[in-house]
Amino acid sequence: MPTLILIGGFFLLLVLNVPIGLCLMLSAVATLLHEGMSLSMNATNYYAACNKYLLLAIPFFIIAGNIMEKAQISTRLIDFFKSLVGHKKGGLAMVCVIVSCFFAAISGSGPATVAALGAIVIPAMITSGYRKDQASALMATGGAIGSIIPPSITFVLYGSITGTSIGSLFMSGMVPGVLVGISLFYAMKFSARKQELTQLPKASGKEIWDSFKDAIWALMMPVIILGGIYTGVFTPTEAAAVSAVYGLFVGVVIYRTVNMKVLYHICIDSIRSTGQIMFICACAAVFSWALNVLGLAVAASNGLIAMAGGNKYIFLMVVNVILLIAGCLLDGSSVFLIFTSILFPAAMKLGIDPIHFGTVMVINVAIGQVTPPVGLNLYVACGIGKVSLKEISYAVIPFVLASFAVCLLVTYCPILATFLPNLLAT
Repeated sequence: MPTLILIGGFFLLLVLNVPIGLCLMLSAVATLLHEGMSLSMNATNYYAACNKYLLLAIPFFIIAGNIMEKAQISTRLIDFFKSLVGHKKGGLAMVCVIVSCFFAAISGSGPATVAALGAIVIPAMITSGYRKDQASALMATGGAIGSIIPPSITFVLYGSITGTSIGSLFMSGMVPGVLVGISLFYAMKFSARKQELTQLPKASGKEIWDSFKDAIWALMMPVIILGGIYTGVFTPTEAAAVSAVYGLFVGVVIYRTVNMKVLYHICIDSIRSTGQIMFICACAAVFSWALNVLGLAVAASNGLIAMAGGNKYIFLMVVNVILLIAGCLLDGSSVFLIFTSILFPAAMKLGIDPIHFGTVMVINVAIGQVTPPVGLNLYVACGIGKVSLKEISYAVIPFVLASFAVCLLVTYCPILATFLPNLLAT
């Protein structure tokens, strides 16, 4: 009965379009009341979930991403990469993927990447001969790389829940993120193989140099963040604060595109986004506590191990299926906060590397950002590309399949995720 109230109540509220945080909190409270348990621990768990030093990285990375978006960094990055590869066949698709990777390393957020780049890239791709649903779908999927390439808010959430090194998690996303980018480019090349595409004129050396000088401040941001972390100059949380200050300096002093009015909107957007994530974190902590105190988390974890027959490879496939389905119904933060407490203990019992497991979870969550009906990136791209959800849902299929192929590769070749963290640890 407790399981029915907790899980059934959660999904019932979700279907009724109740905000995800309240779905978690109300279902947990109803279950505890049914079991005659005190609710006094709810306030403690709610507060403790937010009172973590590591989570300070989230608002700082959100602020930094918003600053770099409003500072028109995206325009400069696009111009630079267009000058490098825009003249090649399928060059604009290549630009879309490359810029998504770089901007992901600035914003750490999929929807923010789509919003910042899509307004420029999608119209340019349509003019070049791509269908608008194709261009919108590629941009939506490219934006999902923001969840994989560091700094990633989803890695911060996973690290705070499991106690895994966030620095190592950041580095584990580099190779999979690049592989996803490559797979998206070739998926687009296959999809558009019969279309007549126009190519941009080849840029001169001077044009490349000028665009590079204009984009250098944006290109330096990932170097400063990751370089500072891995040289031991600052922690991931401190790196988030440094990125916010650096972004503010670039926007106000260098590019002069951030004034007091823009800064006000940046603060409002950042507060709103941070509040949403932290509220879900707090409510999920209460939900997870209910799962644990009632023994449901252990039972679910043992059930998954039994389902996989104690085989970690079968278990990882089950995890992929669960997370892909969950990604169709929930946003990325909610998927992590609900399922990590169930899946992580089982993964540890089967001897799976926590860094590898975290990377697999993050890739699945990234794919969830472009799977209807809840894929946030799809809705952002739909608004920019002026396409319906139905149109973009069909167009995104090749990119989802390409991303999932990389997910399977990383799932069964752990070295792709653990190579760089282990290399830096030696």
